[in-house]
Amino acid sequence: MRIAELLLFGVVSWCLIGAAGIAISLMRERRAEALRHSAWLAFVAGVYLLVLLSVSVFQRQRIVPIGQDQCHGEMCFAVAGVDEVPGLVAGDDCRVVRVAIRVTNHGHSAQSEGPIEAYLLDSRGRLWPPLAGLSGNRLNSRVAGGSQMLSQPLFRVAKDAAGLGLVFTRGPWQPGRLVIGDTDSLGHRPTIVPLGR
Repeated sequence: MRIAELLLFGVVSWCLIGAAGIAISLMRERRAEALRHSAWLAFVAGVYLLVLLSVSVFQRQRIVPIGQDQCHGEMCFAVAGVDEVPGLVAGDDCRVVRVAIRVTNHGHSAQSEGPIEAYLLDSRGRLWPPLAGLSGNRLNSRVAGGSQMLSQPLFRVAKDAAGLGLVFTRGPWQPGRLVIGDTDSLGHRPTIVPLGR
């Protein structure tokens, strides 16, 4: 566990204990004591959120080159290549981009990286999710210990999309949203792999 994750765990634990203390004070009809505890609870949570958002705003965006691993524990993900698939849908003027992603398990037993997802982002900030059912191996498929697999998600992007980059995320509803400095934290610019397209 990283220091930022331990800090989040500590703040959440402290807030839960504080909330229990507030409930006990209210049951004993000690309203002034409950109000004091509530103020401390709000202060600590507010300071934590202020630090989280400040780090997210001022931390530089991380740029990862093609071929370099991005690891979550023992599971690592790297863009191995990118190409365009011509004529996937007849008469469609959109482009279809296929990204080869190498998923490596550095552990000793088979495992997967739960809710991992990928999407494309262009230079104008438009987001392009993968086409459902056309990616072959899913990013969160189980991989045997000490081995790797290839996932090749397809993305339909607008014809004028430029400056495409791939972003890995664990989704909008996960603990990383509240971890200081995490690429998925609130307000943080995502870690991106420029695809040269």
